[in-house]
Amino acid sequence: MSTRRPVLALLGAPGVPGPPNLGQIAELADVRHCVADDLDRALPGADILVLWDFFSRALADNWGEATASLRWVHVCAAGVDSLLFDELKASDVVVTNAHGVFDRPIAEFVLASILARDKRLHESMALQRDHLWKHRETVGTSRTSALVIGTGGIGRATARLLRAVGMEVVGAGRTARDADSDFGRVIATADLADHVGRFDNVVAIAPLTPQTRRMIDARVLAAMKPGAHLINVGRGELVDERALVESLRSGRLGAASLDVFETEPLPADSPLWDLPGVAISAHMSGDAVGWREALADQVLENLRRYVAAGPGDLAESLVNVIDKERGYRSGGG
Repeated sequence: MSTRRPVLALLGAPGVPGPPNLGQIAELADVRHCVADDLDRALPGADILVLWDFFSRALADNWGEATASLRWVHVCAAGVDSLLFDELKASDVVVTNAHGVFDRPIAEFVLASILARDKRLHESMALQRDHLWKHRETVGTSRTSALVIGTGGIGRATARLLRAVGMEVVGAGRTARDADSDFGRVIATADLADHVGRFDNVVAIAPLTPQTRRMIDARVLAAMKPGAHLINVGRGELVDERALVESLRSGRLGAASLDVFETEPLPADSPLWDLPGVAISAHMSGDAVGWREALADQVLENLRRYVAAGPGDLAESLVNVIDKERGYRSGGG
């Protein structure tokens, strides 16, 4: 165990409360609170950086002499695409993420999105606002199918939940495989256009990497089953947004449940707000009550591991270590 207390820079967002277990964290490390504008003063001599403001790109702006002592960066999010700049990837700094916190909440959000569309709940709310009584038939969800793009923890939790209601579920990942415990089988994301046409629902959960950026493009959207439902709870840039708008306008795509966007907050003049069949939420699919406490508990647990490891191999001691070249957790799908 290390005899020196580590120095932990905690990057927060202005006006946003910090980790609720900050007292316990401070028992193990000297904590330097900062926001993006004063990160340059918090980094020199720091061993650890915790991105409580998990979309911040401020580390890239301060990389260099100020980060010479940095050994570990923890991102309080599942996705790390906003962090992995070239200099960090080439360094010995270990990066970890919040793998596991958002798996079940996002899976539930996906199921809710599918059920809301199948049971026409959005239409019912609109009719209720207009005081209109209109009988309609709904879709039997257990007789439908889903392609889940992304075979990591969130994708697997989603597949298990969708299968539990009787849906046929297939995965899409970096490599194809004929047998998988959660998906049955997995197709290669490079071959999306060859397979999407047989699914009622297409769920985007993959991490954002150079290989997955705009993977759902005009070609893939054109190949989807007429009237299909696209759900994006991964990153906005997994989808070519302009092509998505055109597909919705043409009526080829039946519905889209969108929790993430190329630009966030979604601009008020975006056509997505008013297109029929579109359900918009504010990047909240994983934010079930208690999520901040769960994130804080993860920071504390990994900090305990860091202290116990001392000068040892952090990649072997910490959990949820990111493969910085691939852009997602080591061992992820």
